[in-house]
Amino acid sequence: MKIRLWLLPLAGLLSQCGGSAGMPHGRMTQVINVSAYDPKERQREGRSFSEHDVSALRANGAAGLIARCGKGGVLDTKCAEFLASADRAGMLAGAYYRLQTHVDAVVQADQFVSRMQEIARGRSWNTSRLLLCGDFDANSKLSDITRFIDRVEARTGVTPVVYLENSEHMRLMLSGADSATKAKLRRAPYWAALYSHESGACKCFPAPGSPAGLTKQYNVWHDWSLWQYGGVDWEHGCSVAKHYSNGSFRSGTFFGDLNCPVERNVFHGNPDDLAGFWQRHGIAVR
Repeated sequence: MKIRLWLLPLAGLLSQCGGSAGMPHGRMTQVINVSAYDPKERQREGRSFSEHDVSALRANGAAGLIARCGKGGVLDTKCAEFLASADRAGMLAGAYYRLQTHVDAVVQADQFVSRMQEIARGRSWNTSRLLLCGDFDANSKLSDITRFIDRVEARTGVTPVVYLENSEHMRLMLSGADSATKAKLRRAPYWAALYSHESGACKCFPAPGSPAGLTKQYNVWHDWSLWQYGGVDWEHGCSVAKHYSNGSFRSGTFFGDLNCPVERNVFHGNPDDLAGFWQRHGIAVR
């Protein structure tokens, strides 16, 4: 089956973004990321989804889904089911691994690659590639990032996407890296995390204001590839959506008509660009 990519109608969700925010004009391709914590609790009337059925995400315009594969040496219990459901729904499927500093980065890379290769062999897929991403927390060391990238490349021939938490430590560390390290990092596309134009201000850096501003502060990548503009916090045992909504970029609390919060991203390009991105940074399933 040929995967058809279509764009989210932005009315009420995400408006056209102006160049002043570092964004291309027009509608953008939506990608959802999930984990074993999903779906979050129901907070209003609307459509629901589960690891067994993500058709509601597709119906609301999501072209891709990135599921958590593992975290700090522990595998995610819903990853394979989420990826299979995304594939059945006609979405591009991929996974990220959440690295933690108490487990060696190469050990975590090996767990990630082995599990993803197992998933790739586990069914007959409609897609041809599963995207690979590394998720690094605010206290990661530079060697954690480079060793993870090197190990994934050595085992798969694929350079994974890099997701970075927005922290002063991370920005100081990466902006001060040597030129050879920066060149290595640039091979891995940058997945930015920014939920508010006012967030991220710290002693050494002002609030970045936009994903382009955050990219400039890292001083590694020439541009960003994915932007997580919507995330979820936990307060008093409940999930609370947080999302970027400022100026010409407007996003609602919920994704379309879903009845619960979900973590949301936009891809910096059109659907054909997204398909090529998945091909370059994903492992083959057959």
